[in-house]
Amino acid sequence: MKKGVIMKKGKKKLTVIILSFILLLLAGFISLFVISGIFLPASYLKPWSKTYQDRFNDPRLKLAACGLLAANGHNMQPWKIKLDEKDSSVFYLYADSSRVTKEVDPYARQMMVSQGTFLEYVKVAGDELGTPVTIDLFPEGSYDEKDLYKSMDKYPVAKLTLTQAAPVKTELYDNIFLPDTNRGDYQDKALSQNETTALAYTKEFEGITARVFQNAPDMEALGNYAIKSAEIEANVSRVMKETEVIFRPNEYLKNKYRYGFSIEGQGTSGLMKHILQGIVTIFPSMNSGKAQTDSFISSTKKSVANTPSYLLLISKDNSRTSQVESGMAYSYCILKAHNMGLVMQPLSQALEEYDEMKDVYKDIQQQYGEGGTVQMLMRLGSPVKEAPRSMRQDVMSLLIQ
Repeated sequence: MKKGVIMKKGKKKLTVIILSFILLLLAGFISLFVISGIFLPASYLKPWSKTYQDRFNDPRLKLAACGLLAANGHNMQPWKIKLDEKDSSVFYLYADSSRVTKEVDPYARQMMVSQGTFLEYVKVAGDELGTPVTIDLFPEGSYDEKDLYKSMDKYPVAKLTLTQAAPVKTELYDNIFLPDTNRGDYQDKALSQNETTALAYTKEFEGITARVFQNAPDMEALGNYAIKSAEIEANVSRVMKETEVIFRPNEYLKNKYRYGFSIEGQGTSGLMKHILQGIVTIFPSMNSGKAQTDSFISSTKKSVANTPSYLLLISKDNSRTSQVESGMAYSYCILKAHNMGLVMQPLSQALEEYDEMKDVYKDIQQQYGEGGTVQMLMRLGSPVKEAPRSMRQDVMSLLIQ
């Protein structure tokens, strides 16, 4: 056989091998996309639309549809609402006891902060939509701390009463529909004095103080708290298991549950999100055990390294009312920050109250509590890129019948 013929056959065989490899690779990617659910509509994102509330005639549901976009611990969306059957201007907010993250939040402090975030979004929306809201906290009394979860089901966090008024254009309302948390990198740019002053204005939240820290000693100290607490948490298996259980690895589960964690919550979007979702669905071990531990610690270190400022919310005491009001102040700060092109991310591990975290918790409270309680620690700055929106439930699923 001639040399040219042999070379021609060899090239043809090589071409077939390359094409087969490309087709196999393509089939693999397509499989990952299908497993991820790339072709499914993202129903869990519908509440982020400004027109979502238009489907409801009841103004209470319109406001609740805005409230459910608020920041909340572990994205558990721990809210229940009850419409007053006798008074169409009244509804009640309850904490959903089934959504307490008991390992990281054994005393339900974060749960109460999350109630406040909802209330502030409702309040801001009420002014904009011409239904101003009066909020009465714990109208039927506070919880029995010895029977906490049953108390949550029995006693409302707040009574909300709507009134009628001319709509008032606010500077905060449009920001309700922006992502509340950005876990990405922040620009290496300090806040101006005007920005610091605007965020520190919390006079309407009695007993809540906001503090912005940008000086080197505090930046180092707060960053160290964040990293140390992340290292502790990452090595407490029951805590990490709690997080793992509420992780939704693909579009199917995100549409089914519509609360909890997901891959885009870590800043991944586009086609790469679906590739990762497909891989994690096939190999769930990638989101558990050592892989989960290492990822959590490294992401925290990266966040700290790309943070120009920290914001602390400090309450005069640690009562249930102060916890809720801290959540309201937190939402206010989020909405105000958006006006200035700023974003934030909670670094809440140092403020969690389980046994392994008690020394860090005690230290940060002594260092920064000012005789009260540090309720929130957030990184704050100008984002390098926009954050994706997280899962949200349909407002009707919050209703207590």
